[in-house]
Amino acid sequence: MSTTTGGSLGAVVITGTSSGIGRATAVALADAGYYVFAGVRKEADGKAVRAQTEGDLTPLLIDVTDPASVAEAVTEVTEHVREQGLVGLVNNAGVGVAWPMEHVPAHELRRQYDVNVFGQVDVVQAFLPLLRAATGRIVNIGSVADRLSLPFCGPLFSSKWAFASITETLRLELRPWGIHVVLVEPASIHSAAVGKFEEDSRRVLAQLNDVGRENYGATYRAVTRRALARERAGSDPRVVADVVLEALTSRRPRTRYLVGKDARPLALMARYAPDRVFDRLRVQMFGLPRRFGGVRTTSGAPPIRRRPER
Repeated sequence: MSTTTGGSLGAVVITGTSSGIGRATAVALADAGYYVFAGVRKEADGKAVRAQTEGDLTPLLIDVTDPASVAEAVTEVTEHVREQGLVGLVNNAGVGVAWPMEHVPAHELRRQYDVNVFGQVDVVQAFLPLLRAATGRIVNIGSVADRLSLPFCGPLFSSKWAFASITETLRLELRPWGIHVVLVEPASIHSAAVGKFEEDSRRVLAQLNDVGRENYGATYRAVTRRALARERAGSDPRVVADVVLEALTSRRPRTRYLVGKDARPLALMARYAPDRVFDRLRVQMFGLPRRFGGVRTTSGAPPIRRRPER
């Protein structure tokens, strides 16, 4: 099916294409023959992604947290595709911060959900009429984080759990219209987001109060250092783009795709390892204090004696 703008495989909207997975996916789909509307928040980012492909790609200014921006994007896409609709919607926009749950500011937690959950739902709702017109597909870029939790990643990982649940609900609700809803779950991916995460981690440490830094500072540094090392050694974002292409073209796509370095081992441990065993593995992986209840309080008093953990 072609659109009025070209693209032999039809039109696809992708959010969050300024870098990393989103940019790689936009370029891969345009190269493959789709007409891509590449969602960005800045015109400069749109020009940059446009320059990386000779395929059909139009930058689309959209802020998923702004309903007016989403509505304007829908209007622009509708003017191009008209009755032919969309063959795909790839929800990739997202942010991630690492905070101790005891100290995460409410506005930081809300921002995490505004982008990673509420904004995604707004986009799906807004573009669904165009997807129905073409019996298109929805591909949500989640994370292997929707199967497990890690220290200091509660805001990000919990938003991914919520997004996975919403994706599963959509998959069931949209079956009557023949609309496949797919969840892609990347693990370690090396992209520009690694540098952003490192910068944000330094900002978090600077914003913690004295008690927060005393209680969590050393452990936070150890965990984020190891997490950054794993991401830097991760897979190229193009492996995710390849999976998205498969999800859009397969006659019967999978409901979930694990992709990227460490994705399958982490998923298997999360599924089969007992909680206490998985806890010990994560303690070792991320350099957490190994002794349960062994940390002294900030006042220097010994910890309250507890019964041994079972």
